[in-house]
Amino acid sequence: MSASRFIKCVTVGDGAVGKTCMLISYTSNTFPTDYVPTVFDNFSANVVVDGSIVNLGLWDTAGQEDYNRLRPLSYRGAGVFLLAFSLISKASYENVAKKWIPELRHYAPGVPIILVGTKLDLRDDKQFFIDHPGAVPITTAQGEELRKLIGAPVYIECSSKTQQNYLLGFMQDSLLIDPDPDNPLAPKVAHMCQADKIKYESTARAGLKSMSWDRP
Repeated sequence: MSASRFIKCVTVGDGAVGKTCMLISYTSNTFPTDYVPTVFDNFSANVVVDGSIVNLGLWDTAGQEDYNRLRPLSYRGAGVFLLAFSLISKASYENVAKKWIPELRHYAPGVPIILVGTKLDLRDDKQFFIDHPGAVPITTAQGEELRKLIGAPVYIECSSKTQQNYLLGFMQDSLLIDPDPDNPLAPKVAHMCQADKIKYESTARAGLKSMSWDRP
């Protein structure tokens, strides 16, 4: 097995879109139902990706304006960004292009961005929209349109609560990495959508998460 290399993965997006829940769900396989912190503690884990060990560093950021001056300090050394918006919040969707892309391109030009639509479980929840008449659902087509607009190679929709599409999207898009001779920290993610079959195997004894995939 080849030596490990480090990938820093930073989540960004408006406050309350579910970034912290997304990271807690991934790292603990549980969805927080009580207290959810504003920012998730940085997390580091070794994962096996196609026979190679990758040290994955997960960094959370706060989207509120109060953190505008401090947040960019987390961007240094980032290998990939997870740019999240809520599938039940038009404002967070619009802020991807209005706020987050300009900020990321200013502080971290050239770093790949994975666009993530969160709270997938609520988009088709009729009771939610009855209780929140001002909420506007974002369709998959709108997400793809935004992906093209910002130049992101990948768009995924997921639910941290049900973990629908979660491991498939997050792990596949973040960790199926080919070395880039021009920028060793920059994952090439455009080819990821070509995978037909993804298999995940837990290797708890070794303290690793293992991934393999069958390509077409």
